[in-house]
Amino acid sequence: MKSYDVVVVGCGGVGSAALYHLARRGAKVIGLDRFPPGHARGSSHGDTRIIRQAYFEHENYVPLALESYKLWADLEQRANLPLFAQVGLLQLGPAAGEVVTGVLNSARRHGLEVDQLTPTEVRQRFPALGIDDSMCGVLERAAGYLRVEACVQAHATGACQWGAELAIGPAVLRWEVQAGHVLVHTTHETYSAARLILSPGAWASTLLDDLGIPLKVVRKPLFWFPVSGERMRGDKGFPGFLYEMPDGVFYGFPEVTAGEVKLAEHSGGQAVTDPLKVERRLQPDDLPRIQEFLGRFLPDLQPTPLRYSVCLYTLSPDLHFILDRHPDYPQVSFAAGLSGHGFKFTPALGLALSQLALDGKSSLPIQFLHSQRVGLRPTP
Repeated sequence: MKSYDVVVVGCGGVGSAALYHLARRGAKVIGLDRFPPGHARGSSHGDTRIIRQAYFEHENYVPLALESYKLWADLEQRANLPLFAQVGLLQLGPAAGEVVTGVLNSARRHGLEVDQLTPTEVRQRFPALGIDDSMCGVLERAAGYLRVEACVQAHATGACQWGAELAIGPAVLRWEVQAGHVLVHTTHETYSAARLILSPGAWASTLLDDLGIPLKVVRKPLFWFPVSGERMRGDKGFPGFLYEMPDGVFYGFPEVTAGEVKLAEHSGGQAVTDPLKVERRLQPDDLPRIQEFLGRFLPDLQPTPLRYSVCLYTLSPDLHFILDRHPDYPQVSFAAGLSGHGFKFTPALGLALSQLALDGKSSLPIQFLHSQRVGLRPTP
């Protein structure tokens, strides 16, 4: 039986970052995952993810976002790879809606720079985006997008350069604590460690079933549509965009790959019972809502997608992350329920998990993500 300081189960966005920070501190660590870093079977794939600072979901996220910006910049420099593109983000919706109100509240509290735009100003500056007169816009120029697969691979590669091991292929069956040590049983072998980090994404309910975490996994299709002209090119000043509509939230990116623009719906999603058996083929209900939105607001896009992919959201009851130590086993730390908006934070969440594992506490402001708020037992 192989022994380690820490075993990390799940090496997607959060797990690869935790592995990286543990290895940088000199811990003997191994990451376990059924699939290789940057795979397309979970949540951390699809070319791009939005990154932003003026967080409409809750102003408490802003310090973690700012820390994540620093950590992404450091990883980008060390890996010598383009991971972050600062193209800005234009968020559109009713002035009294959740998005615009939340962005402005976070910006005011934390002194962040955003520009409020009227419908006329949006049309003048970004003619490739439609807008109703009942809506307004908030432009955050510090925002942009992350190259998601490259980010995961950079964390995993960097971790291995610092001495971490990766075991790809075996499925984790269960874990247990014996005499203060953690045993992780897989389909190939059993690993022993002083500490365990669980970051299993859509598999969290299975590996944390003793806590009864009320998580819901949903299927989320992503689409890339043909684009005409050059008005949606990021290198020509076109930003990422997010629309809060009465019937849902939609988002997209500038033209990253020549000739195509990525578009998806953040809200909704078909419930998933088994993450290994998600329907990856295009379904009849996948396209109509996206095409209706596209036809109304994105005149430069053609309605038939060039390609598509499917990712997973793991939703917590209040749509905020859960990051904590196990209430019965303080040597076990976990992250779960990132609810479709967690990838941008993964270097900070990975750092926090590494600190919980090695130090028993984190220097980052993660208290608002504790497990008690969703009915779990408090951490001792």
